[in-house]
Amino acid sequence: MTAGVQVALERRTVTPFGLWVFGSQASAPLVVLVGGIPAIYSTTGVSALPLTYVLVAAAVGVLAVGYTAMARQVGHPAAYYGILARGLGPGWGVAGGMVALVAYNAIQISLYGLLGATLAAQAGGAWWVWAGIALAAVAVFGRWPIHRSTRVLTAVLVVSLLIVALFVLAGVGHAAAGGLSWEGFDASGLAVGGIGGAVAFCVASLMGIDAPGSFVEEAVDRRAVSRATVVGALVLGGVYAAAAWAMGVAVGPHTVADRAAADADLPLTILGWFGAWPVVVAGVTLLLGVATATLSFHNVVARYVFAMAREGVLPARLAGTEDGRRVSAPRGGSLTQTGIAAVVVAGFAAAGVDPLTQMFTWLSTLGAMGLLSLLLAASLATLTATRPVRGERASVWQWRLAPTLGLIAGTVLLGLMVLNAGSLLGAAPGSLVPLLLPLIIAAAAVLGGLWAEHLRQFRPQVYAGIGRGTPAPNAVPDAITISI
Repeated sequence: MTAGVQVALERRTVTPFGLWVFGSQASAPLVVLVGGIPAIYSTTGVSALPLTYVLVAAAVGVLAVGYTAMARQVGHPAAYYGILARGLGPGWGVAGGMVALVAYNAIQISLYGLLGATLAAQAGGAWWVWAGIALAAVAVFGRWPIHRSTRVLTAVLVVSLLIVALFVLAGVGHAAAGGLSWEGFDASGLAVGGIGGAVAFCVASLMGIDAPGSFVEEAVDRRAVSRATVVGALVLGGVYAAAAWAMGVAVGPHTVADRAAADADLPLTILGWFGAWPVVVAGVTLLLGVATATLSFHNVVARYVFAMAREGVLPARLAGTEDGRRVSAPRGGSLTQTGIAAVVVAGFAAAGVDPLTQMFTWLSTLGAMGLLSLLLAASLATLTATRPVRGERASVWQWRLAPTLGLIAGTVLLGLMVLNAGSLLGAAPGSLVPLLLPLIIAAAAVLGGLWAEHLRQFRPQVYAGIGRGTPAPNAVPDAITISI
């Protein structure tokens, strides 16, 4: 279906707020509060974690400026694929698309391990049974029109942020002996041995904020993609910094690492100072938060598959639609993602691996590393984009300064992430196993490049249309229903 430009996602169905919701909920704030922040403290011993979050969020925010500038100009649901194709060339586009499919699928599937293990610990049974139930539910929700999914994600995100706010109040209101401490923002706390691992963990916490780029074809206002992504990174960075600070204040900045290591439920213990009901609400919302983060990534993957199939890079039947013209939910892409997830979950279950320490940890780290690599590539594509791509009123900040700064900051972050992959994965010191992750990402990029070369030689019409298969604005009527 190289002529797939006649097939389009429903236009003007996702508002600016809806874009922000998809990016923010993909990060799953309660997962970071309950699991991520205590793990960083206990693993790295870095007392300046709040400041680390602020700095990492600022770097990711700058790194996202070029990505979002290109995303709104290119207007492609497979954002990285379209950005790299239009900025660096078709071969780069297909390579980036393959890396994106691996990365987004890895993060999405990792959450089934987390959800399955959590439910099995609370309700009993095998983790993979719960994961299978969650997978089936996401498959159903994934076929919904996007405005329905947005409402579900919004409700869970709002409650999650309220719980985080309550946690901060609990920590500040029950400060350890000595009262409020601002040591978490002391720059001297960055000069410690575990800072590389802390940075790597913080980067992983923020991955998913780029999700709005995949909804650009459905956005009410394309310009809002930039605000939703960059502001999302900064807001979440501030939320996580506040939560990490409150945790240090509650138990003491010098003892928080030991307490986090000794008490796996430390955030819930602190919340419990307000009584039993916040703990119950937090437990339920945590499960819903993981499930809706899974749904968010599912929707992104479905759009990548749809958009690449629409151009003939993937099998054309995956771009099929209910009425032949307008797609409210990418059916083929959704089914493809569900099928991949089912196979991978079944494989991990058959292998008898631990769903948390192996499946969740390894796949989520792989995904985060892949997405950070793509953000770097997007900044490079922004710098090399031609004037027709940039548009008439391209700002120096978005198209020159921010991408340059983003490349510098992103390279540092990626280097720290690769060098500290062992601490992220809990691997033994000196183990070469963590090197598998960058090798998988590189292999996906190489395979994508080879497939692009095959298309160039044997299907030149498809190759010429890589990254250019989005329909004209007036080719498909606007949808009547607009999400919140």
